[in-house]
Amino acid sequence: MIVEAAQAAASRIFSRPFRSVLLKSIGLTLLILIGVWFGLQNLFDALAMPWIDALLPGFSAWAGWLGLIAAIAAGIGFAIALALLIAPVTALVAGLFLDDIAEVVEREDFPADPPGTAVPPLRSLVLSLKFVGIVILGNIVALFLLLIPGVNVAAFFVVNGYLLGREYFEFAAMRFRPEAEAKALRSRNSGTIFLAGLVIAGFLAIPLLNLATPLFAAAMMVHLHKAISAREDGKGFSVDKRQAM
Repeated sequence: MIVEAAQAAASRIFSRPFRSVLLKSIGLTLLILIGVWFGLQNLFDALAMPWIDALLPGFSAWAGWLGLIAAIAAGIGFAIALALLIAPVTALVAGLFLDDIAEVVEREDFPADPPGTAVPPLRSLVLSLKFVGIVILGNIVALFLLLIPGVNVAAFFVVNGYLLGREYFEFAAMRFRPEAEAKALRSRNSGTIFLAGLVIAGFLAIPLLNLATPLFAAAMMVHLHKAISAREDGKGFSVDKRQAM
């Protein structure tokens, strides 16, 4: 089920119906990351350099080579920070384009099924901000765990696998169900959704390709929700169309 959903999502990323959303998603993600990069640099210059000059008087005059090392170290730190920020940034972008992505997938891959209903804009904004906040908090925890050998890489995948799997699945499910029912469905299938989240985290870890994470994750979870719904419908669970809130 997970493999089929991932394959279907991957085949859609660069397809013609996805192209417009893909360009908008990547463009906005790059703009946010560039803004964060310059923001971190300015913050470092404003806060760290005066402290270094006070600690080492004449630092810039007699230790230019140390300054170069410090600049390189700062650049590496900024790069690590950006790597950790990709998850919350893509979460923010996903909140803006999820319904567009879901509509394309539903129309192209499930033409015989009734289409989903977009979450009302205000509720969608609240959920998107909550999503971003949770992902930021989770990645702060992962950042501290990076200092523990043998745990660092696993922490990235476990934290992002759980959070991204949960949130993207609930977004997809809420196009067809009330929020409480979407959460209950996710809870009943938490193991499957976590494994799907690990696939998304793996996609997120691939440089450059990770800029398309919102499209891949949303498309994958639309397919996974359809598969889980069909399976549970066969077991007697209700799969009612979500009423407009």
